[in-house]
Parts: sequence; C-alpha cells; structure tokens
Amino acid sequence: MGTIRENIERVKERIERAKDRAGTREGVTLVAVSKTYPVEMINEAVQAGVRDIGENRVQEAAQKYEGIIEGAKLHLVGHLQRNKVKRALDIFGMVQSIDKIETALEIDKRAAAPLDILIEINASGEPTKSGVSPDGLSELAEALASLRMIRVRGLMTIGPFTDDEKRIRDCFAATRKHFEALGKTLRSDDFDVLSMGMSSDYELAIEEGSNMVRIGTAIFGRRT
Repeated sequence: MGTIRENIERVKERIERAKDRAGTREGVTLVAVSKTYPVEMINEAVQAGVRDIGENRVQEAAQKYEGIIEGAKLHLVGHLQRNKVKRALDIFGMVQSIDKIETALEIDKRAAAPLDILIEINASGEPTKSGVSPDGLSELAEALASLRMIRVRGLMTIGPFTDDEKRIRDCFAATRKHFEALGKTLRSDDFDVLSMGMSSDYELAIEEGSNMVRIGTAIFGRRT
C-alpha cells in the first residue's frame, strides 16, 4: 500500500478504466469508508480530494465528525437503529441503509430538513445481510416517497461474499434493473444514485452501472 493520496489516485484511475470498459462518461462518486480509522487518516483523504466519507456506526462517527475537515459529507453506510436516528441526523448528509419504513418514519418525525437516503436492497438474497427483498422494494419506495422529510435518492446494495465474478455481476445487474424500473415509477429528478461496489468488486459494479462506490481497504489499508 502507498500513501492515502497515492491509494486514492490509484482507485480513481481504476474507476476511469472501468468506466471506459462500460462505455460511460457518467461521473462516479467515491465514498471513502473510514470505519475504525482515526480522524487524521480521514483528513488525509479529504485533503487528497475526497469529499464523501462513509461510516458504519453512528456512535463511532459521533466521536470523529467534529474533527473532520469542513466540507466533507458523511454517509451512513451501516445499519441505522431507530434509537440512533436523532444523533444520526446531526452527523450524516446521507443514509445509505434504509430498509424499513419504521426507521424512515422516525427520521421523518425528527428531521428539521429533508434527508437524502438510499434504499438498501438485498439483491443477493444472503440471509446474513440487511436490505429489503426485491419483492418488497416497490412497496417500501412508495411509502418512503410520501414522507415529507425523506428524499429518496436511489438504491444501495452489497455484492455477494464470493469470488464468483458471474454471481457478483448478476447481483449488480439485477440491482441496476430495479433502479431503472423504480426511477420510472417515482419520476423524480432526485432519484439518481446507484451505490454498488466496495474495494473487492467496485470495478465490476461500475461496469454494471454503479455511479457511487464505497471504498475502505483500497484507500486506508487493511483493518487490524
């Protein structure tokens, strides 16, 4: 591993090559996932040009966010419990992990301004993962669209935990189809984010249509 700046440049180069293979000029937002890493390393990433920072846990983010350089947008990429909603609203500009109407209702009740959210879909069907099932996606999206303080920006998924490239691609391709279908139903200009891909599979995700990737290890190194 190089420095954080070098790692970011390497990731950006690979993103561009993946876009070329996919034949797209659409921008891809890089979210640097900083769970377990200290504020100093996060600020190195921000100084290197990353403006989107992902955290898995509200409590950990709360301990860090006041020390993060101004101008960074924090994303919650892990599960949000209802009892952590109030604190999360003080910290995050986007929550990528909404999969239950109950959590969204709590946000709607407490938020002072509309919050950007992504619906997390369990496209791989793995029982250990969070996310709404594909069969329940339309119903959840319709319920969320009626809430005043929720702005549904798109979908998020986690690829299957496997080395089987075909399975990974199939999962991402299926999520893209759900994204496109739901976009036609919602008819909202704000519905424009497809968050797929992490350090091990983000190039495949981009080739299958992702326009946001969540990268931790490839930027910050392996966690201890």
